[in-house]
Amino acid sequence: MHTSPLALLQVFFLLVPEGVRPQPSSSPPGPGPTSLGPGSQGGTLEPSSEGTETPRAGPGTSSVFPTLGTPSAPGDGAMDLFPVLPICVCDLTPGTCDINCCCDRDCSLLHPRTVFSCLPGSVRSSSWVCVDNSLIFRSNSPFPSRVFVDVNGIKQFCVHVNNSKLNYFQKPQKVNASNFQTPATEFGGNSFNSTFQTQSPAPFYRAGDPILTYFSEWSVLSLLRQPAGVGAGGLCIESNPAGFLESKSTTCVRFFKNLANSCTLDPALNAVSYYNFTVLKVPRGMTDLQSMKFQVPVTPVSQPGSPLLAGNTCQNAVSQVIYEIETNGTFGIQKVSVSFGQINLTVEPGASLQQQFIIHFRSQGDGTCSVRRHKVQFGVNAMSGCKLRLKKVDCNHLQQDMYQTLHGRPRPEHVAIFGNADPAQKAEWTPILSRNCSVSATGCTSCCIIPVSLEIQVLWAYIGLQSNPQAHVSGARFLYQCQSIKDPQVTEMSLTTTVTFVDITQKPEPPRGQPRTDWKLPFDFFFPFKVAFSKGADSKKGSVSPVLILCLLFLGILSLETK
Repeated sequence: MHTSPLALLQVFFLLVPEGVRPQPSSSPPGPGPTSLGPGSQGGTLEPSSEGTETPRAGPGTSSVFPTLGTPSAPGDGAMDLFPVLPICVCDLTPGTCDINCCCDRDCSLLHPRTVFSCLPGSVRSSSWVCVDNSLIFRSNSPFPSRVFVDVNGIKQFCVHVNNSKLNYFQKPQKVNASNFQTPATEFGGNSFNSTFQTQSPAPFYRAGDPILTYFSEWSVLSLLRQPAGVGAGGLCIESNPAGFLESKSTTCVRFFKNLANSCTLDPALNAVSYYNFTVLKVPRGMTDLQSMKFQVPVTPVSQPGSPLLAGNTCQNAVSQVIYEIETNGTFGIQKVSVSFGQINLTVEPGASLQQQFIIHFRSQGDGTCSVRRHKVQFGVNAMSGCKLRLKKVDCNHLQQDMYQTLHGRPRPEHVAIFGNADPAQKAEWTPILSRNCSVSATGCTSCCIIPVSLEIQVLWAYIGLQSNPQAHVSGARFLYQCQSIKDPQVTEMSLTTTVTFVDITQKPEPPRGQPRTDWKLPFDFFFPFKVAFSKGADSKKGSVSPVLILCLLFLGILSLETK
């Protein structure tokens, strides 16, 4: 079999032993091989402007080349321009593309430099196998190749080996407090922290906000919870947060598989678990809890007994929890007290306990109602409360006194439609509807029906242009809720007032296209007749006039022709 010299040369190149040292060529520098063989994937070599030869990437090749200018070939025939590390150091998030980490395989980029500004060390390390350029006439290597010229003018033909074991080079940097600003300026950027981590807490509680609590023993920030019943059986759930200024009473049931163990181990039965924490006056983060100025202790009205298993009885189980929370506007919570109801349970299979949880809010001080009243701000839902000391008067005077305490003296009769309404213009005001309590709603003939709460409802809407809408009060009403009292020993009653704004804006239909100026009626002489007579029996009185006009027109034409 005859073998061409070219094939022998190619085989010789591929079989050069790793330990053989190629001999440098004594020929002066000159143009190297002009092209790769047909069908090769290494790329085409072109002479650069400086006299060296640079590669031009071809199909299926990588454009990653050494960045050194004119390296010399090592003596063992292999030239590693960069050291190798076993991992991609800047790949910090598995399964996610790390920005500017050119060695992150999750980015799925063939040429990362076209997209990223590669971090130091995130460029693939290279391994070049080199021989003397005079030994090579043409290369059919599937790997990128290049001719290097060292400072002595000796040319080396090098092939970029595609070695999957090679990874990326990372030069560790020692960062400390003195030189931190330098890498921070070079590599720092915008933070990707979540929004809720960067936002500061509100400066005060708003109506309905959850109330924050702090367990100093475990340094845990939590919420004040008011257990509530769910499902048909009313089972207790602990995840119901109490809302600020929302006085509420809930009831739920607890079942015990083994009450003998649960008696002393279940915190739901132990009164201490309902006040072994502090309440935050206003919302604050963990960093502000180093001092006690933002914390309010929960104080028991009387010292409750601890759960105790005595024979077949579980003593001092909590059956009722009542929180009294004293607030002072935007200054937040000022005082919290708690009282308990406790009962004894018989230890038996399937034992159950019904518990009641009450949270009540009142004004600062003794909570008595005063002549001072809070202003109602448009669009702001609000709630307030106070305690009214009852006078020893007849039922009619007591009702009148409590109505006046709730709605003020004198009672408001009108509300402004717009914010700049003129009091002298009646058209700019709308009357306030009122619904008092119905005396006949209860079957008790000797009871006194007195109002205990007032809900002010304001209905409003946007009117005018969508580009400049104006808030418009459509109406307002006072809704009273009453309670019947029969016990003459009652000396005070808790009153509450709530304000609710309801948006009743009706959005208009989306705009339709405007008619074009070039629209015309059909070019048909009989069109008016078709329109007039197509209505048939459904035509109205107004549709008769076109018919009469047309008839008169024809009569006029006929009369002219007869003449």
